[in-house]
Amino acid sequence: MMTQAGSAPIAPRRIVIDTDPGQDDAVAILLALASPELKVEAITTVAGNVPVALTTKNACALLELAGRTDIPVFAGAARPLHRAPISAEHVHGETGMAGADLPEPTLRPQAIDAATWLVDLLRREPEGAITLVCLGPMTNLALALTHAPDIASRIAGVVAMGGAQREGGNITPTAEFNFFVDPHAARIVMHSGIPITLLPLDVTHRAIATPARLAPIAAVGTSVTDMVVRMLGAEDRFEKLKYGWEGGALHDPLTIGWLLRPELFSGRDCNVEIEVDAPLCMGQSIVDLWNVTDRVPNALWINDVDSDAFYSLLTERLALLD
Repeated sequence: MMTQAGSAPIAPRRIVIDTDPGQDDAVAILLALASPELKVEAITTVAGNVPVALTTKNACALLELAGRTDIPVFAGAARPLHRAPISAEHVHGETGMAGADLPEPTLRPQAIDAATWLVDLLRREPEGAITLVCLGPMTNLALALTHAPDIASRIAGVVAMGGAQREGGNITPTAEFNFFVDPHAARIVMHSGIPITLLPLDVTHRAIATPARLAPIAAVGTSVTDMVVRMLGAEDRFEKLKYGWEGGALHDPLTIGWLLRPELFSGRDCNVEIEVDAPLCMGQSIVDLWNVTDRVPNALWINDVDSDAFYSLLTERLALLD
C-alpha cells in the first residue's frame, strides 16, 4: 500500500499485462514490477514480435529474473483473428529477446488460455477493478470480448501501445506493427466502449534511448540494468539504421510510464478507427485529431512526453530490481 502525507493508504492499481516480449516489452514489465503504485495480477502472452511459445517463455524468464514467480503467466493466441501470423525477428532477434542472455526458465504458464482466464477474472472481480495494459497485438482481448461482451463494462480501462498518425507506419508506410499484425482485433477493442489510452509511434518516437539517457541506467550496474542496456543496444541497431537516430525508440514502457506519471504526457480525446479492408492501408489508425467528422471520441491519443523525465523515472525504478 502507498500513502500520501496526511491521507489514508492508496491501494495500488491492479493491472494485467498482455504482451509479446520483445525487448521493449521486457523493459515495460520490469518497470511495472518495480513500481509500488501497480500490482501486476498476471501476464498474458500473445504471438507478435515472435511466436507465442517464445513470448511465453520470455515472460516466464523475466519474472524469474525479477524474483516474481508468484505472478502467473497465461499463454494466449498463437495467431491473429483473420490473418496469417506476422512476426519481427528482424528487429528483436530469433528469440525476441536479443541481448538478454536469460537462462531457460523453470516457471511454466498456467493450463488455462489467456482469453478464457481474462473472462473469468473480469467476471469475478468488482467492476472497474482491473486495468489491461496491451503491449502487443490485441488478439487475446478481442477474443475475450467476442466470447463475453459483458466484460467490456467491467474493465477500468485499456492502456495500449499501438497506432501511428504523423509518424507513418513502422511495418508498412501506414501501419504500426501491433495494429498491422491483428487489425481486426484492434478494431474490436476500439469499438468496445472501454476507456482506452493509446500510446502510438507519435509519442514513442519522442522517447529515444540515446547514449546520454542510457548511461545512468548502465551506471546502476545490477544484473537487471545490465540486461536492459544490452537488450536496448541490440534493438537500437535496427532503428539507428532505419531512422538515423542516436538510439531506438522505447515503445512499450511508455504505457507503464503513463500509468505512473500521466502528468509527463499530453494528448487529446479523439476517434480512432482501424482499417481492415484496404490492402495498402491494412492496420492503419485513422485518427480524427481535429474532430472533422461526427465520429464519437473513443480514445485518449497521447502525442507528447517529457522524455528526460520519463528516463529518470525508468532509471530510478530499475535500480530497485536486482
